[in-house]
Amino acid sequence: MNNINIKIAEKQSVYDIIIGNHILCDVKKYFDLNRKILIVTDDNIPKKFIENVKSQIETCYILCLPHGEENKNFNNYQNIIKSLIDNSFTRKDAIIAIGGGMIGDIVAFAASTYMRGIDFYNIPTTLLSQVDSSIGGKTAIDFMNIKNIVGTFYQPKSVLIDTDTLDTLPERELKSGLVESIKVAATFDADFFNFLKNVPSIMENAEEIIYKSLLLKKEVVEKDVNEKGLRKVLNFGHTIGHAIEEYFNYKYLHGECVGVGMLYFSSPTVKTEIENILKKYNLPTRFNVEKNKIVEFTKHDKKSNSNSISTIFVNKIGTYEIRNLTIDEIDNIIDKFS
Repeated sequence: MNNINIKIAEKQSVYDIIIGNHILCDVKKYFDLNRKILIVTDDNIPKKFIENVKSQIETCYILCLPHGEENKNFNNYQNIIKSLIDNSFTRKDAIIAIGGGMIGDIVAFAASTYMRGIDFYNIPTTLLSQVDSSIGGKTAIDFMNIKNIVGTFYQPKSVLIDTDTLDTLPERELKSGLVESIKVAATFDADFFNFLKNVPSIMENAEEIIYKSLLLKKEVVEKDVNEKGLRKVLNFGHTIGHAIEEYFNYKYLHGECVGVGMLYFSSPTVKTEIENILKKYNLPTRFNVEKNKIVEFTKHDKKSNSNSISTIFVNKIGTYEIRNLTIDEIDNIIDKFS
């Protein structure tokens, strides 16, 4: 497959997503690098990716953060801001994130707040970030063990997805990342769901999986940038999924938790279909949790108001319903889950 370019138009922001392989060496073709650039990455990212991008930049600084969701916090947000100040970055300069969703989220948040906004480019290196969090403009850090509770909506200038970066990804992370594709397929596209159910290899079909996932998300976020309605559907599985993540203090990967979270809000037929596809990729279909604590964690959901939480229910693959449920109703759903 040749390089693919998807153009995203969100309110006043228009940006490109470039998908291909062996394209890290062409970053200078897609990003404006003729200025100061701060690359922010983490200590899990192979140095060869960083050096490849750095070699194309005349004035470049690098900040390496520790990996892991627990490091998406105020301290590391401050480290990014301090690095920008120490190196006299102005509004004309830019930041590049190289890494997974954790790096993309915290770097985008820093970019959105430094001098009220500095250009931000994203190079996602995990399947999870490539099929989902790399576009749509959500930025965030965690606080008080609550995931993504502090954040903004801020669009990147451009996104470059090089599928070669998946070669170094552990199999567990690769399969976990696929859950976000399963999620968007389950809610919007039955044919894509069947494709994922039957595809013989994730890696051999990575570009097609990424492309189809992003096309579906693009249609949603262009219509609802700030998550007032339709975009809530992209949170299928996340109400319980995030609660499970918090319950286990992020011991399990995001996709592993969201996969199980989808099962709580599916009809019996859909539940079986999703269970089968999760089992195909050796992903969890159950977690042993204390119901009362999971219910308590769901109160942190950002789609909640004083009386209810906006949840997504799938009655048939390729469709969705938005249901506003009370905490008591969610309590009953968790109680009946088996």
